[in-house]
Amino acid sequence: MEFPENVIYEDDGSIVFHDGYPRAYGYTLVAPKEHREQVTGDFRMEEYLRLQQLVYRVTEAVRQEVRAERMYIFTFGSNQGNAHVHWHVVPLPSGVPYEEQQDTWASWSKGVLKIFPKEEMASLATRIRTRMG
Repeated sequence: MEFPENVIYEDDGSIVFHDGYPRAYGYTLVAPKEHREQVTGDFRMEEYLRLQQLVYRVTEAVRQEVRAERMYIFTFGSNQGNAHVHWHVVPLPSGVPYEEQQDTWASWSKGVLKIFPKEEMASLATRIRTRMG
């Protein structure tokens, strides 16, 4: 992984990590390790539900750690590129004006946050991992 300090959690089938180019503090990705392209169609029900339980745990841990006003969870992807299924877990801090919330908050249009020092990213990953239990 390009940013090993960003890894929050890993097991045999999935990995959770901070986006290397975050648009929000605590922006986290949850992905299956095995390549899958369809967000539901490439999973057996049990596999999908197991991943959704992980998405829930991660979302709650991020929400609590960064004291988010609201959490956004979504998937992106395209058959032409970025075809690997993954979930974006995006915290919305308090005080963001309504017109800058929702899809605007996580979009590339507002740019990337200044990259934090590796030590800060590692510390945040550790704190979220601890909250996950």
